[in-house]
Amino acid sequence: MKLLVANRGEIALRVFRTCRELGIGTVAVVAPDDKGSLHARSADETVEIAGYLFSEEHIRAAKQTGADAIHPGYGFLAENADFAEAVNAAELLWIGPPPDALRAGGDKLEAKRIAHEAGVPVVKAGDPDEIGFPLVVKAAAGGGGRGMRVVRTPAELDEALDAARREAKAAFGDDRVFCERYVERPHHVEIQLLGDRSLGERDCSVQRRHQKVLEEAPSPAIDDTLRAALGDAAAAFARTVGYQNAGTAEFMVDGRDFYFLELNGRIQVEHPVTELVTGIDLVKAQIRIASGEAHSQGQSLGGGHAVEVRLYAEDPRTFFPQTGRIERLRLPSSIRVDAGVEEGDEIGIAYDPMIAKLIAHGTTRAESLELLREALDETVVEGVTTNLPFLRWLVSYPVVRAGEATTAFLVEHPPLSRPPVRRAPAPWRTPFRLNVPPAAPAPPPDVAAAAADHGAGGGEQSAVVAQMPGTVIKVLVGAGDSVRARQPLVVLEAMKMETPLASPYDATVRAVHVAEGDRVASGAVLVELEK
Repeated sequence: MKLLVANRGEIALRVFRTCRELGIGTVAVVAPDDKGSLHARSADETVEIAGYLFSEEHIRAAKQTGADAIHPGYGFLAENADFAEAVNAAELLWIGPPPDALRAGGDKLEAKRIAHEAGVPVVKAGDPDEIGFPLVVKAAAGGGGRGMRVVRTPAELDEALDAARREAKAAFGDDRVFCERYVERPHHVEIQLLGDRSLGERDCSVQRRHQKVLEEAPSPAIDDTLRAALGDAAAAFARTVGYQNAGTAEFMVDGRDFYFLELNGRIQVEHPVTELVTGIDLVKAQIRIASGEAHSQGQSLGGGHAVEVRLYAEDPRTFFPQTGRIERLRLPSSIRVDAGVEEGDEIGIAYDPMIAKLIAHGTTRAESLELLREALDETVVEGVTTNLPFLRWLVSYPVVRAGEATTAFLVEHPPLSRPPVRRAPAPWRTPFRLNVPPAAPAPPPDVAAAAADHGAGGGEQSAVVAQMPGTVIKVLVGAGDSVRARQPLVVLEAMKMETPLASPYDATVRAVHVAEGDRVASGAVLVELEK
């Protein structure tokens, strides 16, 4: 058997690894701007294609090399039902769920309708006037944080919709978006499925820019009763759509309540934590299920605890993506590492800037976090700015250690900040405090605005500069315009994510030095201001 991976980077290398264990030949595909990538030189054969979003190119490459099967990885075309159908029509083996299940579960709006009919709780979606604010705009055909914007006031809506559509189109080739009620401080818990059977859950609550940065299994936020309810809900949805192969049902958990978010009909970035606590190679299971072989029905959780973090080329405070050549790379040998690059590789602006995933497995949660902390201390990356300082801070932060982090963690605890000093209340105050009605939660700070504020330089700086190389997507002001503090001035796109750069204070625009479509280097002056 020979298998083509219709993807790149870390996930392509991950699939190649299992293929080698199974004695399966491998084919890599590579876009013209990605020829130097590690995955392109790691397969048995490599074929150049026009781009990763062109389904016909993957099929051509498979036919050219005599491949029997296509594994889509995650992102790109992984959840594209038309691609799955085209693969089947070309008499190739599709390593994923059936096209009909992808079509039913992959469209977030349709998935929510099906979940509701199956008795699975869902977050209200619809017209902004009906939902109210805050709300979140989401890409109907995507995931991974692309095409997603939190909107707190009606004045922000039009720009958020436009930005979400552009980002979704660039990442998935589909610009459809929808609006959903925004839940402020939930836990993000997902159920790993094989067909309609649950392999247990992962907690993915720590996120930046709506993308996960730390994942663990099992979740510290739920008990056995809630775990069973989530597993039953995920299985009910999977049965309704006739799901086969590996997939993930994502939920928001708010106290004892939970809401179905979406079905990801593919392997997840965070699948290694489930593999470590169950002992199941999920890629191997995907291949065997697609081939019609019997597969493991899963194991009960009880195999310790696993925690994963994602090492990115990005600023550790603002999370702006960074570029450059990796001059030195030392990854730990004491834990599992799934890497997508090696020393000497270039991190560019066209693709996700992930360097590696670091995954620790211990008998207890405390042990796995400590193993991960030690492994991060051993990690060295030189030549490009990374989030390594942030990851070291994260795994040692008391809120994370206590298992109390929600999706609002990084806006309530700014990256690299000092943890608050926790003082136990005096005994006589405890009953008094319990009898006081709790205050209504304040909305968390706007992390995008905070990042843009940092990008503008803050203080009295008169120039707004690019904090990473990218393409100018929108210029929102002109010379002579009056602007407010934190008002977006320019929108940059890099790695298929958009970042607004804002004014650090109330000011007048002195000059604009870029136009839409311009490519700019990190540090380039975009807009000049005067107070």
